[in-house]
Amino acid sequence: MIIPALDIINGNVVRLNQGRYEMQYNYGNQSPLLWIQKYLNQGANTIHLIDLSGARNPHKCQTSLLIKILKYNKLIKIQIGGGIRTLTDIETLLNAGANKIIIGSMAITHPHIVKEWFKHFSANILILALDIRINSEKKYIISINGWQKNSNFELKDIIELYNTVGVKYVLCTDISRDGTLSGSNVTLYQDLCSTWPNISFQASGGISNLEDIKKIKNSGVKDVIIGRAFLEKKITISKAIQCWQNA
Repeated sequence: MIIPALDIINGNVVRLNQGRYEMQYNYGNQSPLLWIQKYLNQGANTIHLIDLSGARNPHKCQTSLLIKILKYNKLIKIQIGGGIRTLTDIETLLNAGANKIIIGSMAITHPHIVKEWFKHFSANILILALDIRINSEKKYIISINGWQKNSNFELKDIIELYNTVGVKYVLCTDISRDGTLSGSNVTLYQDLCSTWPNISFQASGGISNLEDIKKIKNSGVKDVIIGRAFLEKKITISKAIQCWQNA
C-alpha cells in the first residue's frame, strides 16, 4: 500500500536530502498532528513516522511528542522509528498505540539484542529498517545513526541474519534517492523481492510521480513510503492509492 512519511526534528516536519542533516527543508511550523489529519482525510490509513532527532542521537528522542501523536487519532495506523534502543522503548510506543516498530541502527550494532526482540515480541510488529549506500564496488552497504555513519555490513548479510528469526517486514531505503524526487531504485527492489519472496519489502526514496509508483509496484514490494512528493503536493494521496491499486 501507499504510506505517507513524516520525519520530525525538534517537533517540526522536515525532509532531508540524501540523508544529510545540513540539507533539510522545514515544512513550516504546522504540528505533525495536522499533517496526519490531512493525510487521513485524503485516504491514508497508515503513517510512517520517524524521529530524526532520536535517530541521530538517542539522547534527544522526542518521546513525549511521539506519545502525543500516537494517542491523537486511533483511526490511522502508525509505524514508528528513530532512536529506539531498548525493549522499554518499544513497549512505551506500543502501549501508546503504535502498530509497528521500526528497528534500524540497533539491528546492526547489537544484533544479539534485536534478535531477542524478535523472539520476545512478534515479527508482525517489528520492521527491520536497512538504509543503504552503494559503494564503488556496487555493493549495498548499510548506514546507521540517522544515515550519518556507514557500517561494515552488506545488505544481503543482514537480511540473512534476521531471516533466521523470521523477519517478516524489511524497509529498505536507497539513501542516494531519498528526498531527491529522482525516482526509485527499482532494480534494488526487484533483486530483494526475488531473492527473499517470504519477506514483505517496503520501498523508500525518490518517488515523485504516478509513473514512479507504477514502476515500483512491478518490482514486487508490498508497500511504498512517500514523503516529499506528498508534502510538496507533487501528487495526491488519493491518486497515488488509486495508481497503486490499478498498477
